[in-house]
Amino acid sequence: MCAVGRRAVTPLTAWSEAEEGGAGRAVLQPPAESQEVRGTEGGGPEDLICRGIFQIEKRSCDVVLTSSRLKWTPIEPESLADDDKMISQPKTVSVEMKEVFAVKMKRRRSAGQQRGGTLLGITIFVCIKKEQNKLKDRAIHLSNLSEDYCNIWFKYLKDILNGYFPKRPKFLKIIINPHSHKKEAKQVYYEQVAPLFKLADIKTDITITEHEGHAFSVLKECDIQAFDGVVCVGGDGTVSEVAHGLLLRAQTDARRDIDSNFMPVRASLPLGIIPAGNLQEVDVCSFSSRHRLLQFGFSAMFGFGGTTLALAEKYRWMPSNQRKEFAVIKALTNLKPEDCELSFLPTENAHMADQKGKRNEDERNTIEQCNDEDKWQTMQAHFLNISVMAIPCLCSMAPRGLAPNTRLDNGSMSLIAVQNSSRADFIKHLKRYGNRQNQFDFPFVKTYTVQEVKIRSKIDCGWTDMESEENADFHSHHSSVISLKGSCPWNVDGDLMEGTSEVHIKIHPQLITLYGKNIEEFDDHTVKCSCLT
Repeated sequence: MCAVGRRAVTPLTAWSEAEEGGAGRAVLQPPAESQEVRGTEGGGPEDLICRGIFQIEKRSCDVVLTSSRLKWTPIEPESLADDDKMISQPKTVSVEMKEVFAVKMKRRRSAGQQRGGTLLGITIFVCIKKEQNKLKDRAIHLSNLSEDYCNIWFKYLKDILNGYFPKRPKFLKIIINPHSHKKEAKQVYYEQVAPLFKLADIKTDITITEHEGHAFSVLKECDIQAFDGVVCVGGDGTVSEVAHGLLLRAQTDARRDIDSNFMPVRASLPLGIIPAGNLQEVDVCSFSSRHRLLQFGFSAMFGFGGTTLALAEKYRWMPSNQRKEFAVIKALTNLKPEDCELSFLPTENAHMADQKGKRNEDERNTIEQCNDEDKWQTMQAHFLNISVMAIPCLCSMAPRGLAPNTRLDNGSMSLIAVQNSSRADFIKHLKRYGNRQNQFDFPFVKTYTVQEVKIRSKIDCGWTDMESEENADFHSHHSSVISLKGSCPWNVDGDLMEGTSEVHIKIHPQLITLYGKNIEEFDDHTVKCSCLT
């Protein structure tokens, strides 16, 4: 039968097409006495659910199914062995059921035939981790011509997927920015993502965004409890808008007063970013000014990072790569420090999470309440750049991350303050992000692990209303469209936030759940790039 790994098999064709050369071949059926299926009810994760014989990779195999794994062992023919020769035992192969995302009956159909067809067996689709932590789907074919036999196994497999993994999504809200990924986002979704959702029996409701703030408006008005999660296909701006919309919707539903010093509640739904993986809780920052919530986000840069983004936005008529390079060169040419007052509340070891980054609700509340005024530290200085990161922020330019010492869910932020220095030394600092040298090993670079940060610029920045009537509601809660009156640009998750000289940034542990994996599970030498981690 069709062997796994012999040739590339797409998810949609693997379970409906005949094996190569299979039209003229007979499939070996197990004898009648081995068709028995033994079932158990309840029991532990290793209790036997059923056992039988299938052909896998053209070999008859003894297949065993439990609630946690599927394993099979090739059946060797009986033979007489020499007394002085050791007979090697057949190797048992297993697949964890948590890695299985779909099960289908495999049939051979004639051209144009939509239903029915000759039964070939069962195909199990597995998601496995390949090199460089990439996920790859794999099809495992269990071949057997008995309709009744395969129906029983199919039922057991589906019952496990539906019963033992209740958090798996059944209905997802999909938000696609058609202008991102070189205007290929729709193609990426419909050709690479949608077939997998269909295969896994996941229903979807799709919104193609038409303007800035569209995703925010959809999340505000939709029946959000009807969905099991939200998935966005787009760039950093789309991710930031959707995350902000989910969190703001949670505050509205909980009747939180966002124009006060409030305690935010967690988002009710997980957020998926294409590509994605398992469920992962993630810390989120709130950005406020004078007790007014500006935005939720994951990272921010003030000074060089903000100025570079502001310049790139000004020259959007240029091609993307050229615009970014031009903005960096111009920002370095006109490099100047910002006169700021920087205050921060250090994170105490007693309030840090355990090694896995998990904490209970009491620990979360303890961290939120640990804000004694006498623990705050303040410095007045000239800074070339100030970065506040709740996540590592991996990218192609910084394979170890802009903040490699922080994690997705450890309840703290990384504060990186770059004080005034020569242009040459600052460039050396920037270049080290792309290699293995310590980018923080300079006397003018200070790093801290913090819970809260307050930054006050000596430049007086005003507010200018640039809102259109169509997007007014979104703009009133999303500061990236507030126009600059002075020169206080902020880079928040790749979006421009302007118009305020005083910003209060606060960490909120595990405020949102993403479909993804913690960076701590990755090999430091193989991590290359990620839009979030």
